[in-house]
Amino acid sequence: MKRLVLPLLLSLSLSACAQSTTAPTAAVPAAETTAAKEPTFAAGTPEAAAREALRKLDARIQVDSIEAAPVKGFRQVIAGGQVLYVSDDGHYLLQGTLLDLDKRQNLSDLAMAKVRKQVLATIPEADRIVFAPKGITKYTVAVLTDVECGFCRKFHSEIEQYNKLGIRVEYLAFPRAGLGSDDYRKMVAVWCAPDRKKALTDAKNDRVVSRSSCAKTPVDMQYHAGQQMGLEGTPMILNSDGRVLGGYLPPEALLERLDALAKEKTAG
Repeated sequence: MKRLVLPLLLSLSLSACAQSTTAPTAAVPAAETTAAKEPTFAAGTPEAAAREALRKLDARIQVDSIEAAPVKGFRQVIAGGQVLYVSDDGHYLLQGTLLDLDKRQNLSDLAMAKVRKQVLATIPEADRIVFAPKGITKYTVAVLTDVECGFCRKFHSEIEQYNKLGIRVEYLAFPRAGLGSDDYRKMVAVWCAPDRKKALTDAKNDRVVSRSSCAKTPVDMQYHAGQQMGLEGTPMILNSDGRVLGGYLPPEALLERLDALAKEKTAG
């Protein structure tokens, strides 16, 4: 279900999480996150009016960016992993998919793809768990995964087939039950393991992974990155441009989707 930006008026929250219940964070060790300060806007500008309009709705709304929207008279706002459109006078807000009918493009999705690409660029390759083809790599995808979810496990059970098709898979951690949960602790154990690939495979097959800890775990950062990218469920598969390819896709279907996007990019 699409999350709504009006947490007080519509009794829904802007917080992005794959499940509605989030475990307490008191037991979470200190770790870096992707949290960033809000941009500042000059008084009297449409950007400032848009920010003030959202602040009046709920001061907790974290704005990542505000810029001119494709529709005249509106600002495009990225907040909490969502795209919103606020009128330049701050009186009106639109939430939903903005389509360019002439170009047959989903402009809201393209805006979020840009955000996801930027967020992905902040996550070092060393912090990802990579399963690479033995031969030529045709495509690279980032997959936000959880060790407990069924479709995450199904995807991983076919990892060799994805690799054989030339698809490089770079896993990022997104414990669906939230920071501090048992799910979270399992994923910390995986990311702290000497052999992360083996530990991830073991965890996804209900084999015990030693609950080791490390001084610095990327799980927290990657969890917040998933929120920033608007993740609503796991797995979430992203291409190198930040486009969402879907949740679980069989190997051949994923290759077809990647081929189609590559042709679209070449043609565009």
